[in-house]
This record gives sequence, C-alpha cells and structure tokens, in this order.
Amino acid sequence: MSDVIVVGGGPAGSTVAALVAESGRGVQIFERTQFPRFAIGESLMPDTYWTFKRLGMLDKLKQSAFPRKHSVQFFGQSGRSSAPFYFSDNNPHESSVTWQVQRDEFDAMMLQNAAEKGAQVHRGARVLEVLFDGDKATGVRAKLADGATREFAARVVVDATGQSALIGRKLKLTTPEPQLKKGSIYTHFAGGQRDEGIDEGATLILHTENRDSWFWYIPLPDDKVSVGVVGDMSYLLQGRKEDPQQIFAEELAKCAPIQERLRSAEQLMPVRTTKDFSYRASRIAGEGWVLVGDAFCFLDPMYSSGVYLALKSGEMAADAIAAAFDKDDFSAAQLGGFGPELIRGMEAVRRMVYAFYSQDFSFGKFLKKYPECTQGVIDVLSGNLFSEHVEPIFGPMGQMCQMPNDTALTG
Repeated sequence: MSDVIVVGGGPAGSTVAALVAESGRGVQIFERTQFPRFAIGESLMPDTYWTFKRLGMLDKLKQSAFPRKHSVQFFGQSGRSSAPFYFSDNNPHESSVTWQVQRDEFDAMMLQNAAEKGAQVHRGARVLEVLFDGDKATGVRAKLADGATREFAARVVVDATGQSALIGRKLKLTTPEPQLKKGSIYTHFAGGQRDEGIDEGATLILHTENRDSWFWYIPLPDDKVSVGVVGDMSYLLQGRKEDPQQIFAEELAKCAPIQERLRSAEQLMPVRTTKDFSYRASRIAGEGWVLVGDAFCFLDPMYSSGVYLALKSGEMAADAIAAAFDKDDFSAAQLGGFGPELIRGMEAVRRMVYAFYSQDFSFGKFLKKYPECTQGVIDVLSGNLFSEHVEPIFGPMGQMCQMPNDTALTG
C-alpha cells in the first residue's frame, strides 16, 4: 500500500506529490500521457514564486529559456492600450517578475522535480477508476503502459486529473459557472511582434472592436507566441457554421493591434478549441480523497489564474495530507480543511472575471474613480489573492458592475 496516490502529473499533481514525498511519505503518480505533451495555460502569476521556492524550482526556471513576464497590458475595443500593470511598481522583490512557460517543457520539469523528491511516476498509466469502500477512497484501478490492469491501495487519493475531474464526475460534484459559458480557440505562431525591454514578455489582453470576444497574446521561447480568442459559447462556437480556423480568422480581423503583431507571423499548428470550461466542485475532499487544481475548479483564462491556483491548491493539500498522517486522521474535515481559504482567493479572481466581462466596465475608469483600489487590483493580477488590499476593492467595483454571489462548499 502507498501512503498517497496522485492521479495526474500536471502542475497541481506534481506539486502535491513533490511536497508529500519530501515529507517522507510514499507517493505514486499516475500520468496517462507520455511527456512531453501539449497543454494550454502558459502565463504565470508572480506569486507562483513562493510555491516554486518551496519546491526547489526557482533555479531551474531561472536557467530556462522561458521569457520573463514583468506586466500585463490591456487593449480596449478602440485598439488603444492601457499603461502596463508592472508588478514591481508596488513590490520591488524579485518575485514580481515571473515566466511565460511552454507547458510541455514546464510540466515535464515539474514532474521530474516530483520524481527527484522521491515520488514514483507511472507514465502512460491511465487510472480507470478510484476505488471506494463506502464513502472512503481506498486506491485506484489503473491500466499501465505495458497493458496490464492492476489495483493500487493508498491511504489518500489525490485527484489532479484536470478538467477530466475523475472523482468530481464520479460523485456528481461538478457544476458549471452559470454566467461564464465561454469557449476559446487558440494556436501558436512564430515570428509575432514583441515589444522591447521589460515589455518583451508581457501578457497582452486585447478586446475585439465589438467587445464580443477578446484575445490573449503570450510570448513563448524560440520566437513563438500563444494566441487565443475567448467569447460566449453562443457567439463564438454555437451560432456559427464556419470551422474554428475560419472563426479564429474572422475574430482576428476585428482586433487591429493583434493583426499588426501577427502581420509577418506564421501559424505553427491547427487551432484547438475548448468549450464551457468554467466550473467548480461542491466539495474539495472526502474520507481518503482530495481534489486539487482544475479537478476542483477552473474559472477562466482571464488573469492567468489556472496554474497559480493549481500550484496553490497542491501546496495547501500537501500540508493537509502531511498533517493527516501526523494525526492519523484522513477525514474530509482534515484533508479539505484548506478549502475555505482557497475559495476566498478563488472568489477574488471570480469577481474580477465578472467585472472584465461586464460590457460597460473599464478598469481604467474604475481606477480613475477609485484610485485607492489600485493596490488591490495589482495584488489580484499578481496572484497575491489573500492580501488585505483585495477584499476592499469589490464594494466599489460593485458600484460599476454586477458582482456574483459567493459560493460555498457543501462539505
């Protein structure tokens, strides 16, 4: 029997596996794909620095070819840009500069780091189901790379399966975010225009001229950029007869700044699509199991919160698991005790997402009217979601757009 089984070797799974293994517990990771493999979500928030420091990943990232990200810049529907939000303006520490990562390389680095900490990694191993004895998770049944199907027992099973949400779907825990039914179409280009100096690695957020969609523009290594368009499902994908490549081109034609940046660029791969991706599970843990990363919740590509929340939830879960072994307590209350704090940070991002999608809301106008909220906005963009400056911005923000109701865990 293992102490812990982690299903999924992405950023959330690699984080929890590395930290639990480092604490001296036996950990097995089951990753269904052979690395490297493509993934989206390339832009990191600066506050990932602190989890990377704890994981021992900082030197590896500093030695990588990943572009450094100093800021986020927004472009309105007119094509005019805001001043960049430089993270270091309010925090001169090196943690204010982060990375734009190519996920196949980054995820492989994270998984290798977990292995170096002592986790046993099964690559090409598909977990067919999580095994339960009543409500208690007891292990997994997996088909290994050699074709053999075996059962593996563990005291704790961590679901880090991303949007597959293995436990959440089995137990019918996941529900979509009702007001965020979005879709995205994305690809990579070579030769896209970059700005100079510290702006070279900036994340750009660009509205189309009708504000029905928006683009991300993320510089990557080797002169590549990740470009994607996001819009309501009913607008972007469901109500149109064209194929995704044609839709992507039509939306690109409505965004002059990004057209200019891609004028001499070459598309490197067929476009990919993701649909209706905003959801949350009603529970984060049960007896002998816990959810981390996208297996628990995914909000929206806006603000690049996905990898940050994956790392943070993995770190929090690792601490809860370590304490569970110390106490010999593998209850839902113990394994999911970090849930309310994680939700508090998620709610900050969720409210900012709702503000961004409000047709009449502008961060420029908001900060001009409420300059005292600048620090809180930068804290959210940086990933400093638990800062004392964050919560106070949402009262004033609610005066300019509708804020969503908070959602709580049910158990």
